[in-house]
Amino acid sequence: MEREKEKSLYKEAGVDIDAGERAVVLMKKHVASTLRPEVLGGLGGFSGLFELDLSRYQQPVLVSGTDGVGTKLKIAQMMGKHDTVGIDLVAMCVNDILVTGAEPLFFLDYLACGKVDPKQIEEIVSGVAAGCRDAGCALIGGETAEMPDFYPVGEYDLAGFAVGAVNRDEIWNGKRISAGDLIIGLPSSGLHSNGFSLVRHILFKKCGLSASDQFLDTGRTIGEELLTPTRIYVKTVLALRERVGNQVIKAAAHITGGGMTENLPRALPQGLGAVINCGEWPIPPVFPFLQEMGSIATEEMYRVFNMGIGFVLIVEENAAEKVMGTLQEMAEEFFIIGKVIKGAGVSYLE
Repeated sequence: MEREKEKSLYKEAGVDIDAGERAVVLMKKHVASTLRPEVLGGLGGFSGLFELDLSRYQQPVLVSGTDGVGTKLKIAQMMGKHDTVGIDLVAMCVNDILVTGAEPLFFLDYLACGKVDPKQIEEIVSGVAAGCRDAGCALIGGETAEMPDFYPVGEYDLAGFAVGAVNRDEIWNGKRISAGDLIIGLPSSGLHSNGFSLVRHILFKKCGLSASDQFLDTGRTIGEELLTPTRIYVKTVLALRERVGNQVIKAAAHITGGGMTENLPRALPQGLGAVINCGEWPIPPVFPFLQEMGSIATEEMYRVFNMGIGFVLIVEENAAEKVMGTLQEMAEEFFIIGKVIKGAGVSYLE
């Protein structure tokens, strides 16, 4: 009786333990769909256990990354559609650790909300699980925090944490890059998960549009276009490395917040920069749409958005044909978007 009274008082304060337990039950099947043989135990423990397969790593280096989805979550909450932002969450983390050549092994998520809605939580976690399956990593744990008076009812925030592994002598660190190396771009699926504060300001505040308005002549709404999940590059890039050999790829970059302007230099050693030929790939219509609606300078577009290229690989010019041929065999779209030069920063050619 006393326990029931305590639970009802906690519920009165805004935290529903029973709803939290229902959410855990609903998410279990999604978590189970991501498991790998190295996972020990199941969902519900105080921590997740993962046994590293040392037969695959002679000099194992663990690589970690953490990120969130940002204000793209506002679009999901506006649309009442919550099954794709979990993919974004995983993508932002695993693409970051992939830059080193690491294979993502496991993932943990953190979800904070104003009120636990079990079905909403299940939708969100189903997206996290889908992202983990696409990346080949296991969802081994997480936390759902009900925080009344901190978040309004219906609103939530997401953060994630990924761990991967790579052999020490196979890390892509950019040290072998030299002037003349080619930059190969892999296309994005759209906006991915960056620049949404600017997107929302332009479309919903400045232009007075709504998420249910039509997006150009695509048959999709603006909200549906904006919620297109971030592409996960893990399987493509790791399969490419397996086929061409680890030494062929010198470095990689995940084109996230800051666009190519800020992210390409992170992959380059001091004394080297990059020149990008902007006409070498088709720019998805969402970018010129935003530029026109917001009267955004082209320079700012490339500094805020990925502009259609979500991941880049840097290879020696003599090896580029092998890489391109392999990507074609894999039926992967790619573009030679520029080259490494002596200097600093990123310059663009129209």
